[in-house]
Amino acid sequence: MGAFEKTPSRFGSARSRCPYCGLPQDRVPTLEYDWVMLEPDMAPLAHTVPAEHRWIELSDGRVTVYGVCPPDPSQRCRIEHRLACPAQSLPDLWPWLTALRGENARQTERNEPEPPPPTEQWPDAG
Repeated sequence: MGAFEKTPSRFGSARSRCPYCGLPQDRVPTLEYDWVMLEPDMAPLAHTVPAEHRWIELSDGRVTVYGVCPPDPSQRCRIEHRLACPAQSLPDLWPWLTALRGENARQTERNEPEPPPPTEQWPDAG
């Protein structure tokens, strides 16, 4: 067994530069012992971030995705740098909105005739 420590050891995080935009990003270990690049010095309220993009910091320095809905109104979270990176395209956070944008784009490409101008008098509805 290892030596007893009075305080638990913390996993270290490191700051590096994004290869796309050159801005700093925090390299933080996850609960699964992988690494994720998070936006530094930013902790938005968790309810303002989609559930699958909320990273919550644990007491040992690791982070995990926090998918609880709805989260505590005062809960803060971290977000991945790729969501804030100006040099990367934003992922599809809301598929229904992407579908709506696609449909709107198709509608603008159609060559539909313009509706006739409105008449000055209302028709007699009886």
